[in-house]
Amino acid sequence: IGDQRQVRHRRAGRVAQQGGAGAVAGRDEVVDPDLLGTARIPGDERVDSYLDAYASALLPAVAEEAPDLLHVHSGGRGYEADLVGRAVADALDRLLAEHRELARDVHPLTAPLVDAIADLTAGGKRLRAVLAWLGWRAAGGEAEDPRIAEAGAAFELFQAAALIHDDILDRSDTRRGMPSVHRRFESLHREAGWRHAAEHFGVSAAILAGDVALGMSETAFARVLAGTPREDRARAELERMRFGVMAGQYLDVVAEMAPAARDAREAEAAAEAVVEHKSARYSAVHPLALGGLLAGADDGLVTAFARVSLPFGMAFQYRDDLLGVFGDPATTGKPAGDDLREGKQTVLIARAVELLAPDEAAALDADLGDPDLGADRVAHWQAVLEACGARRAVEERVAALSHEAAGAVAGLLAHGVPEDVSAELTRLIDAYTSRRH
Repeated sequence: IGDQRQVRHRRAGRVAQQGGAGAVAGRDEVVDPDLLGTARIPGDERVDSYLDAYASALLPAVAEEAPDLLHVHSGGRGYEADLVGRAVADALDRLLAEHRELARDVHPLTAPLVDAIADLTAGGKRLRAVLAWLGWRAAGGEAEDPRIAEAGAAFELFQAAALIHDDILDRSDTRRGMPSVHRRFESLHREAGWRHAAEHFGVSAAILAGDVALGMSETAFARVLAGTPREDRARAELERMRFGVMAGQYLDVVAEMAPAARDAREAEAAAEAVVEHKSARYSAVHPLALGGLLAGADDGLVTAFARVSLPFGMAFQYRDDLLGVFGDPATTGKPAGDDLREGKQTVLIARAVELLAPDEAAALDADLGDPDLGADRVAHWQAVLEACGARRAVEERVAALSHEAAGAVAGLLAHGVPEDVSAELTRLIDAYTSRRH
């Protein structure tokens, strides 16, 4: 690793020298070589571009000489997950290039639609893509097969569509440390000095950008599914995922608008339904299943997958709910307490309502959904949720579900899943349910 190596920066198209401490050519930022392979450098949202510059030359050498180092420095993701991330990024680049050409054919003014999608998909955890790849490998798919990378890109584009529309529904100003897409288009309107309401244009354009991302996702999925051993079963899984996440999103909107449930357990059950259908099945169950089905997995293996992926997906979203209230903006890319301002009726809130005195529960309900909720009130409710035991209760649920998911991984071996794939899945569960961003 200490040897001087030339590596090509894929996006910048320049050559950088690495040895000791390295700098990406054409940039002033310095990358500590001890951090090579990390999934995130706190406070630096451009880490993925650094990975692109170094990974192809350095990670294989590290994997051969010190494979455990990659799992320490990648936040638990591992070498194979990093390879998947790069393959998916390449597939995304190809899809985006195709649609940039389509945009030019239609009209130059349509380019910002594709640009917004490109910027949004440049970041993120790639969780669904990695799970699809693990499902593919578990069912005997070849790691180097380009179809699974394109399937991963399709998941990323579907996720982009969901995030764009979700940010409109939640009136979110930021996403991944950048302006949300509707705010981006709102700024475009203002900077251009166009007439009429900038906010309306922003929302309108973002809805269309989300639709474009959804169409791109469908194009990629159609190409990948064609001719696979279980094409009909895989298409049915995809349709369940599409409808499920949209229905779950509707349930989320209803929960925010409807009066507070009189019964705390009823409120918690409603919040759990949103978690399962809007997030857990979409983020974990369907990607793992679809990856397996693309490689010809039988129904027994798909059922065994679900014993792992459903509790993992639930734990993943409960962790997200905790970060939505207690997360550090420097690592989450979202303002502190944003879920409180958006009025999210999460299991965390439902548990707090059950534990708090009636007057304090009513005060919490009154503050939920206030877009102007100040930092002092956010800090107040963070302290209350901590003191009443609501945060601890959700943390315990995350731990229990993570343990359940990890325990179910062992059952995959009976279905012929390779041990290295099972081990990678176990690491992924631990990394994503204990994350801080």
